[in-house]
Amino acid sequence: MINPTLRMPVRETKAFPITGYLDRFSARPGGLLSAFVSTSSRSFDVRLVRVISGDPNPESLGLRFEDLARIFPREVEGRHQEPPLGSSVEIDEAPRLNPTSPHTWTVLCWTNCDIEQEATVLFHQTPAGSVKLSITPRGVRGELVSKTFEASLETPFLWRPGAWTRVWLSLDPRSSRIAVGVQPLGGIGYLSDTVSPGPAESPSGGSLFLAASPTQPSTCFTGKLEAPAILRGYAGKPDWAQASIGLTPVATWDFSQFIGSTIVAGIGPEARAGRTVNDPTRAVVGSTWTGREMCWRHAPDQYAAIHFHADDVGDFGWRESFAFDVPDELKSGAYALHLTSESGEDYLPFYVLPKRRGPKAKLVFLAPTYTYMAYANCFFSNRSSAAKARAARWGASPYNGRDYGSYGRSTYNWHADGSGVAFSTRRRPILTMRPGFVFADDPKGSGVRHYPADTHLLAWLEAKGYAFDVVTDEDLDDEGVDLIRDYAAVITGTHPEYHTEGTLDALQAYIGGGGNLAYLGANGFYWRIARDKARPDLIEVRRAEGGIRLWAAETGEYFHALDGQLGGLWRRNGRFPQSLTGVGFSAQGPFDAGHFRRTQASVTGSCAWIFEGVEGDILGDYGLNAGGAAGFELDRMDRALGSPASAVVLAVSEGLPATFSVAPEDMLTESLSLVGVPAQELVRADMTYTAMPSGGAVFAAGSITFCGSLWRDRQPQGPVSTVLENVLNRFLAGSHPN
Repeated sequence: MINPTLRMPVRETKAFPITGYLDRFSARPGGLLSAFVSTSSRSFDVRLVRVISGDPNPESLGLRFEDLARIFPREVEGRHQEPPLGSSVEIDEAPRLNPTSPHTWTVLCWTNCDIEQEATVLFHQTPAGSVKLSITPRGVRGELVSKTFEASLETPFLWRPGAWTRVWLSLDPRSSRIAVGVQPLGGIGYLSDTVSPGPAESPSGGSLFLAASPTQPSTCFTGKLEAPAILRGYAGKPDWAQASIGLTPVATWDFSQFIGSTIVAGIGPEARAGRTVNDPTRAVVGSTWTGREMCWRHAPDQYAAIHFHADDVGDFGWRESFAFDVPDELKSGAYALHLTSESGEDYLPFYVLPKRRGPKAKLVFLAPTYTYMAYANCFFSNRSSAAKARAARWGASPYNGRDYGSYGRSTYNWHADGSGVAFSTRRRPILTMRPGFVFADDPKGSGVRHYPADTHLLAWLEAKGYAFDVVTDEDLDDEGVDLIRDYAAVITGTHPEYHTEGTLDALQAYIGGGGNLAYLGANGFYWRIARDKARPDLIEVRRAEGGIRLWAAETGEYFHALDGQLGGLWRRNGRFPQSLTGVGFSAQGPFDAGHFRRTQASVTGSCAWIFEGVEGDILGDYGLNAGGAAGFELDRMDRALGSPASAVVLAVSEGLPATFSVAPEDMLTESLSLVGVPAQELVRADMTYTAMPSGGAVFAAGSITFCGSLWRDRQPQGPVSTVLENVLNRFLAGSHPN
């Protein structure tokens, strides 16, 4: 039984005045972006803006845009579009059955929560009639509709969470008998039967639906299904082992095949393939799982189940509202389409890449859109009354995932049955990826994270006069190191946490080829995600074996469905962040911060040039986020975990609140750390510089709030600003000491 505090509302409780999404997060000049908008208004206006600052705090940078309505103004007809909620399987061509022969419809069910309302597990719909199997708080219900009658029969049963149970409905047209049965695997079965009130025929053809009913969308099933089948014969006994004697398959569907896709394999003479809808979770243990094998690729027959959720979302599939041709004149950078109607407003952010043939800047910002997707519509963001009140005073985005739950949950949330959300799609409104979105309670600063927090860096680059391009991690995954090879320096955002093998390979190749990287956040290169390039809008996260996480993947379900690889931390896959950037995740606390103090190596060593123009030893005892440069999530240098011998610690955090604690993956017991030092010594941020044998270098900030301290007194100034300026100037000049 799940913790009841994990349950969250499935459908939104408020009307959304206007929102939407784009088909991609990025495009090149000359490319096309499609916009999908839902609004309660008859029409809405669109204008193009360039996003300079997404921090809504008027005492910080405030929201800053360049109005580009001269390039793209548009009035668009409005329409309301519903969020498609709940996953299922759809089989467009159901089996053709002999209408006068007996048939049985059956499926194995597993649920891990109390049954509070009716949920459909199988629905066979034809023009002449239908068969429906549902689980209810009282048992299992079978419904049969024909041209001449409607019949409903319920078999009482006390559902036991976590137990595999077979349910079935049988019809014998010759005797006009109908039976509805339920039996836990290895347990006692129950059956109710009756005589139909009129001549009966087996429904034939039409469509078959699993875990949902198209006629009753509110009855989506939450739980696992396995081995759905239509059999020839009548199962009129409560013991399925006896009842199955004489039953022959007409059609079955094998969920153990094509696990990494949307395809559902049909088996049998009348079976046709189906497809999953709204991305239910595959690669989950089924009724025959023995525990001897943990990877579904090695024993797919033990993973012949699909986990459906009534709150699953996939590609929303809304109708296109308008298209935007990216003009040739747009320079690379951060942009948004600003939607306004009589009832509200919204922004649809995107990035413009440089033209493929140039010209290009020397500096490129790698936008961490995979992280934006992982946190998309996070239920614990902007939820407290104090945060909402402050956001209202600032004119910030008033929305959050908890109040608008039908737009899908983040991979930091739970489904209604307590299982973790493993998938996220960008083809839906992402309320957290908006200029002006306040994420955290932050009495010392703005409390922005991810997309708005990264504009602290972009606004600083602009204020300092740096020419820069923007690419996204999805672009890097698609195009590889060639996308960034020619840049003198690559800079990250504040929280590049989620990565594919492709993005890590590209960055490793870039640094190995002599490139310079400025890693300006923390908790980066941490979680492994899977991606299927046939469905590029989707990412998958399995939170396996350690790490800071709000849910843990179920035993036996650590391997991604999309690529078949072990999920969890990249360090569990042998790719420690320290080996890429010199530092790796070390500690976390509340949204609070301390500052950095310089080391002697920053004064007398080969890296002293980084601090030219910096007075004193203290760095970042101020900041737009959490009030300091060393805060919230912290990275450290550790040679035992792969930090290169050339890594130099320039500054170490100071003044952290006592509530900060070491990352759990670094602890063997409550007092013994993996690297053999007291746990409290690991609660720190290290600012580092690493000269690479290739001739390139990596500067690592060591803290997620570092970029907020590029500003002091609302100006791009102060020691932190000077440090980054020195680093970038040397990187862009193409020289640095090795």
